[in-house]
Amino acid sequence: MNTVDLKKSFHDLIDSIDNENLLISFYDLIKKRTSTKEGQIWSRLTKKEHEDLLLAMEESDNPDNLISHEEMKKKHKKWL
Repeated sequence: MNTVDLKKSFHDLIDSIDNENLLISFYDLIKKRTSTKEGQIWSRLTKKEHEDLLLAMEESDNPDNLISHEEMKKKHKKWL
């Protein structure tokens, strides 16, 4: 999907939502994401948090460490 198609699809999705609270949530999320400069979040993390994230990323490359989406939903059902 190219940028023009993606923007059109995004506009269509927004136009189809009648729930004001959901629209506010989308707006807030997109506004935060577009106002945050690349690397800004990373620079606010501690050295330990950097190491933990890099380790998590490395561990996620091993298929033995992964579980299916369905398994994850079952595991965290009470919060969904």
